[in-house]
Amino acid sequence: MSELFSRRTALAGGIGLASGMGLLASETLARAAGYQEDQNVHAPGGPVARSLAASVGKGAEYSLPPLPYAFDALEPSIDAETMRLHHDKHHAAYVKGANEALAKLADTREGKLDPSALSELTEKLTFNLSGHLLHSVFWAIMGTGGREPVGELAADIQQQFGSHAKFKAQFSAVATQVQGNGWGVLAYEPISERLIVLQARNHQLNVAWNAIPLLVIDVWEHAYYLKYKNVRADYVKAFWSVANWSAVDQWYGLIKRTHQDPAHEQHGH
Repeated sequence: MSELFSRRTALAGGIGLASGMGLLASETLARAAGYQEDQNVHAPGGPVARSLAASVGKGAEYSLPPLPYAFDALEPSIDAETMRLHHDKHHAAYVKGANEALAKLADTREGKLDPSALSELTEKLTFNLSGHLLHSVFWAIMGTGGREPVGELAADIQQQFGSHAKFKAQFSAVATQVQGNGWGVLAYEPISERLIVLQARNHQLNVAWNAIPLLVIDVWEHAYYLKYKNVRADYVKAFWSVANWSAVDQWYGLIKRTHQDPAHEQHGH
C-alpha cells in the first residue's frame, strides 16, 4: 500500500463533520487536490477529495470551494439561479459562520468574551461547519459523470441492499421524508464496513458517529424551491439524473483503502 493510501496518513490528524461523520486527514486531501483535471491519472478520491481540500484555506480558516461546473450545467434538473444562490449565498454563509464561531471561541479562551456564550458558540460552529462540509461533498457528487455505480461500490450496494433499485428507493424515501430541513446521506460505516442510508436533520442532527458521507442530497428548501416549489419528491427524483456516480466511485475507493482494517490486509482481504 502506498504512502498516500496508508492508514497513518488517512487517520492521523483527521478532520470531520462536526456532526460526527468523519472525513479524511487534511494531508491526504491536500495531496489529492494537487492533481490536475487534465492528467492521465485519477486524483485519489476524485472530485470529492479535491472539493474537501479546497474547503480549508492556507491559514486554516474554512473557505468556499469553487463550484466544479457552470451554474447551468445541471439544468433542467437543477436550475442556474438556484445553483448560484445555493453556492454563492447559502454555502458562503456557512463558511462565514464557521469562521466567526472559531474566532469568538478563541476570544473566549483569552478572556475577551463572556464564557457563558460557549454553548451558543459551539452550537454555531457545529451547525455551520457541518453545513459547509456537507455542501463541499454535495457539489462534487453531481455533474455529468457515470449514471450508475460500478466496480466495488456497485457490488457492495448489490450485496448490502439487494439491488441498486432497492437502494435508490430507500435513499429517495429517506431524503423525501426528512422532517423540516436536512439531508439524505449514503455513508460508509468503517467499524462494520457497511454502507448505510441516513438522514441529517438540519446539518448535524440524527447522524451516526464516524459514518463517512459518500453520496448526499440537500433537501433544505433553498436547494429546490425556485423550481420545484414544495414538491420535494420531484426534486429528489430529478437528482438521480445529475448524481455523478463516477465521483462517488472514486471517493469510495479512497475511503475503503484508507479505512481498511490492518487484520484484513494481513489476510489478503
